[in-house]
Amino acid sequence: MGGSTRLSCLPVDFPFASQVPSLSFPRVSMYTITDLKPGRAVTIDGDPYLIMASQFGRKSMSKANMQCKLKNLKTGSIVARNFQGSEKIEPASVGYKHVQYLYKNQGARAFMDLETYDQFELQDDMIGEGVKFLVDGLEVDALMYEEKPIGIKLPVTVILQVMETPPGVRGDTATGSGKAATLSSGAVINVPLFVNEGDKIKVNTESGEYVERANG
Repeated sequence: MGGSTRLSCLPVDFPFASQVPSLSFPRVSMYTITDLKPGRAVTIDGDPYLIMASQFGRKSMSKANMQCKLKNLKTGSIVARNFQGSEKIEPASVGYKHVQYLYKNQGARAFMDLETYDQFELQDDMIGEGVKFLVDGLEVDALMYEEKPIGIKLPVTVILQVMETPPGVRGDTATGSGKAATLSSGAVINVPLFVNEGDKIKVNTESGEYVERANG
């Protein structure tokens, strides 16, 4: 990347981080296991890790746990770790840059810094499940570590168009049942029966679930 780099020193989860890049705020409090979501960064044994994937689990009467796939931001190594019940995890100090998604390039995604207009690429495996919800022009926050992009933080919800789905049922407004729909980002999710091709819908990027129809 060319040009100067401006980073925010905000905690990973500080709201509207990209809107105040020159301000500093105290680090967020310790994470619990329910905070361990893909795209967030944590500190383990003094090293920063990016959460690539996470899955909540509970077996019968045992305590809840979160199984995570993590990438060491210093070495690049990938590890798996299981975090238990009341365990507290320290957030890693990372920065933000507000960027725009441009296009797919084989196994990578191209983005543009909206402040400097510099472009860079991230491999799909660095973005994780978030690649399913990227569409041209979508604005996201890139996570930066030592002035290098390491991942992205998507908006909690995005609006996508339904490209393919079986015909809806006239008058059916039930949400208890559903059908598969292929979206403009390429993601396939379950939607209510009344959703039709061409509809725009709001999707939760953390759960991958349909939220509501977004047609005007």
